[in-house]
Amino acid sequence: MKRFLVVLVLFFLFAMPAGVVYAQVESGQGTGPAAAAQAVPAIDTGDTAWLIVATALVMLMTPGLAFFYGGMVGKKNVLGILMQCFTILCLVSVQWVLFGYSLSFGPGKGFWGGFEWLGLKGVGLTPYADYAATIPHQLFMAFQMMFAIITPALIIGAFAERMKFSAFVLFTILWATFVYDPVCHWVWGIGGWLRELGALDFAGGTVVHINAGIAAFMTAIFIGKRKGTNSHSILPHNLPFTILGTALLWFGWFGFNAGSSLGANGIAVNAFVVTNTAAATAGMTWALLDWIFNKKPTMLGMATGAVAGLVAITPAAGFVSAVSSILIGIFVSIFCYFAVAYIKPKFGYDDALDVFGVHCVGGIWGALATGLFASKAVNPAGADGLFFGNPKQFLIQVIATAVTVAYSFAASFIIYKVIDVVIKVRVKEKDEIVGLDLTQHHEKAYTILE
Repeated sequence: MKRFLVVLVLFFLFAMPAGVVYAQVESGQGTGPAAAAQAVPAIDTGDTAWLIVATALVMLMTPGLAFFYGGMVGKKNVLGILMQCFTILCLVSVQWVLFGYSLSFGPGKGFWGGFEWLGLKGVGLTPYADYAATIPHQLFMAFQMMFAIITPALIIGAFAERMKFSAFVLFTILWATFVYDPVCHWVWGIGGWLRELGALDFAGGTVVHINAGIAAFMTAIFIGKRKGTNSHSILPHNLPFTILGTALLWFGWFGFNAGSSLGANGIAVNAFVVTNTAAATAGMTWALLDWIFNKKPTMLGMATGAVAGLVAITPAAGFVSAVSSILIGIFVSIFCYFAVAYIKPKFGYDDALDVFGVHCVGGIWGALATGLFASKAVNPAGADGLFFGNPKQFLIQVIATAVTVAYSFAASFIIYKVIDVVIKVRVKEKDEIVGLDLTQHHEKAYTILE
């Protein structure tokens, strides 16, 4: 079975059509008809420098997520979380270069973008104007790669402490290929039908957060509860780790949102300001809700609220004002707090680290809020929302949200069930009791016995 797993993973990574394994390093446009018709634009060094920094900032978010999640699990599973995050960083980086970028952003119509850019063929060092006219095409590819990496990493929090590492590897590569890449193409790619419809998603509300959040919800339901959750709460083992992770996520999110302007310009500045404002507002709001309902404000609550605020502002960052971002931050904490504190206990699913309650609920609110608060006064290239005289935009946002939820849930379920039939997804009960650090990786985070 292990040999079968290795062969299957290698197939998805390397068994590509002839010619995919070379690197395209010469300058020049892509080889498709749309590329051939374009004049070669000039590279702007300021935009390029900013996007290199933004790409590095978004990369830092995945290790930040590892600490954010790692602090909230039990101490016998912290290395398992870190290992999963770093595995995704490595695995999806290779997948993206070989075929993920082509499927997501290659010129085309229908389900995927196409196969023109396999192995970065035609993805050169001059700009591709349909995506970014002032930075090298390879830099745009690298920036988008970091989004493709962190999106499946978000799902980890739902099945924390109970999924086989082998099943996790298969789920990641299949989910990135058959869920993330298509949805990314629909929303951001040339020929993507949601892009053509006019859906606004500045930095990943639908593509990243709703997409991963609903997949996390599905996984939490079908993998089942962790052992012991019916008799007692499983408490975070290291809150300072979680706060460190929150800080790294907040820091990296400036690259995530402000970098999505694809230039060093006014839209980037606006995205930077509203990102910070929404996160700060949401963090304070969650702490206040804790104070009201639980008699004490908590550090974990403030950190969770800040992340919820970052999630909600992501699709709206390039389209809304600072005042609108305050409203987005207030309401996202209210909605997510209700989902985590009331909906999850009522329905009894074990979303271990509240991926659905924060990322899916927060992402849905962010996508819909974009349809409410977007203003062409902020970004003339965007659209006005409902509150600025354009109810059609809100309807478009509803359609994009509903389609993403339906497709991601269904496709993620199929992937999950296939893997479960082939190798079983969940670890054995004794392995879960011992912990994934030892049973899956033969390592321990802490060597001093307590």
